[in-house]
Amino acid sequence: MGKLFLWVGECGSSSNVSPGDTRLRLVLLLKHHNGAAYKLVCYFTNWAHSRPGPASIWPHDLDPFLCTHLIFAFASMDDNCIVASNLQDEKILYPEFNQLKAKNRELKTLLSVGGWNFGTSRFTVMLSTSANRSKFIASVISLLRTHGFDGLDLFFLYPGLRGSPISDRWTFLFLIEELLFAFKKEALLTNRPRLLLSAAVSGVPHIVQTSYDVYRMGQLLDFISVLSYDLHGSWEKFTGHNSPLFSFPEDPKSSAYAMNYWRKLSAPPEKLIMGFPTYGRTFRLLKASENGLHAAAMGPGTSGQYTKQAGFLAYYEVCYFIQKAKKYWIDYQYVPYACKGKEWVGYDDATSFSYKAKFIKREHFGGAMVWTLDMDDVRGTFCGTGPFPLVHVLKDLLVKADLSTTSLPQFQYSSAMKVSRSGSERLAVTKALTTDTNILPPGGEAVAMAGNGKNENTTPVPGDRSVTPGRDTTLFGKHTVAFRGKTEASRAKTVTPVTHATETSAGTMGALVPPQTVTLAEKSHLSASSGGMNGVPMTLQVKTLSGKTMAPKMSLSLLSEMSVTPDEQNSLQSEQFGFKDSN
Repeated sequence: MGKLFLWVGECGSSSNVSPGDTRLRLVLLLKHHNGAAYKLVCYFTNWAHSRPGPASIWPHDLDPFLCTHLIFAFASMDDNCIVASNLQDEKILYPEFNQLKAKNRELKTLLSVGGWNFGTSRFTVMLSTSANRSKFIASVISLLRTHGFDGLDLFFLYPGLRGSPISDRWTFLFLIEELLFAFKKEALLTNRPRLLLSAAVSGVPHIVQTSYDVYRMGQLLDFISVLSYDLHGSWEKFTGHNSPLFSFPEDPKSSAYAMNYWRKLSAPPEKLIMGFPTYGRTFRLLKASENGLHAAAMGPGTSGQYTKQAGFLAYYEVCYFIQKAKKYWIDYQYVPYACKGKEWVGYDDATSFSYKAKFIKREHFGGAMVWTLDMDDVRGTFCGTGPFPLVHVLKDLLVKADLSTTSLPQFQYSSAMKVSRSGSERLAVTKALTTDTNILPPGGEAVAMAGNGKNENTTPVPGDRSVTPGRDTTLFGKHTVAFRGKTEASRAKTVTPVTHATETSAGTMGALVPPQTVTLAEKSHLSASSGGMNGVPMTLQVKTLSGKTMAPKMSLSLLSEMSVTPDEQNSLQSEQFGFKDSN
C-alpha cells in the first residue's frame, strides 16, 4: 500500500506515517533452544542528566550496540493522553535517544509510561472506560510514530494496589488487548513494523496474585520485565540483599523465585526478562561489630554523592564505597555485600551479574533487563574497569556468545575467582561462566544444608579483590549461615514456594494460596521498584484473601461495550502502600 496514512488522535496532535521499510533484519543474537533471541533490555531515565558532574548522563553518552532494546523512562499522562514529561524530553532527549538507531539499525527503542512516583490515579481514570482507553491508545500511536520509538512499555505499579481499585486488574488487561489490536491494525494500514508492547511487573507473589492475569499477559505482550530487585532495603529492620539470585528457606524473596513464580503461572519463559539492578541498597547498622546478613539495622545508609538518596547507591558510588570497606560474598545467594563502620550495602558486581546471566541461560528465560544504564559506570571513570562494566557482562554472556553454541561443556572453578578490573579480565570471568553448566544448584533455588561451622555462608573477600563463592561452586554441601553478625547452623531444608499455580477451568492459571497461608494479613516489606527514584518505601498491609478470583473471559469484541468505574471494588482490594514520596 503506497499511500500516506494519517493517524489522528484526540489529544491535539496527529502524525504523518509513511510506508515503512520492509527489509528483513538480521538477528545477531544468541538463540535459545526454541529459536528465540535473548534480549538485553536497558532503561535510561530522563533525570540522569541532572546529576552532578561526571555522573550526568545524556542519551548521546550511551553505547548503541550495548543493548538490544533501550527504554526511555518515563513519559507522563494528561487528560487520558500520553505526553512527554517535559518540553526538554520532547525537544532534546527523545530525538537524541532515537538517533542512536542511526548507528545501530538493529536497536529497538521503547517509551515507558508510569513509574513509581507516577502513582495510580491517572491510570485508573484512563482505564475506567472504553472511550478513555481509546483516547489513550490513539495518543500512544501518534507520539511513538512522531518521535521514532518502536514500542510502548507499561510501567503501572500496581493495578489493584496503592489506591487502585481491584477492577484495574481487568481493565489493565483490556488496555493491553486493545493496544495490541490497534498496533496490529496500524501496522497493516501503514505497512510498517508493528509497534512493540511490553510491561514491567512485580515479582512479589502478593502483588502478582492481585494485579495480573499472568496467562493472558503472557500471551499478549512481546516481553515482560520482572522487577526482581528491591527485595530488601532500609525499610526493614535487618540487613538483606537488594537482589539475591537465590532464596533462603525462610526468605523466598529472590530473582530466581520471582522468575519461577511467573513461569509457574504459565507465562512463556522466553518472554520473561529478569531484572538486574545497577545499584545497591544501604543500611545503617545498630552495631558496627554485628554486620552479617540479617544484622540489626536502624534505617538507611548515608546518601550517595551523586544520587543523593538515603539508603541507595548507584554502582559507580558503590565502587567508591568498597575501596575502604570490608567485602563479603553470600554463598547461597550469589551476591556480594560490603560494610564500613555502621554503613552496610548489598549490591551487584560483575561476578554476581555473571551468575545471574548463567541462570537465565540455564533456565531458558528471555533475557535480562537493566535498571538503569545511567547508574552503571557509563564512561568508566569511577570503577576503573572500563565503560559499562556491569552491562558489558550481560552483553558478553547473552548477546555476544557463539551463535553455534547448543550445549555447554563442563568447567570447574578454582577456589577463588578474580573480580574483573579491566575489559580483558571481565571477559575472562564471563567466558568461564559461559562454559560452566554446574555452577548453579538444580531446580532454580538454593538448598541450605546443616553445617559444621567450617564453611560460612558469607565469605570475606580479601584485599586483592578476589571473590570466593564457597569451597567448590559446583557442589552444595555443608555450610553455615551468618545471620545478624553471628554464625548459626541452618537446618537442612529445601526452599518450597509459598504459593502454587493451579490450572483453572477457564484455561488460565490462577494463583491459589495453600490452606495454611490463605490469610495474607502479615506485613510484606516492599520497595520502590523503580530503583533510584525518590520514593522511600515503608510497609504494606495486605487484607485477607477469602478465596480465589478468576478473570472473566472476554473477547475483544466485548471490550468496547464495557466500562468499569474507578469506584468498583471487591474482596481482593488491598490497602494502599505506606510509601512516602519525597518529590
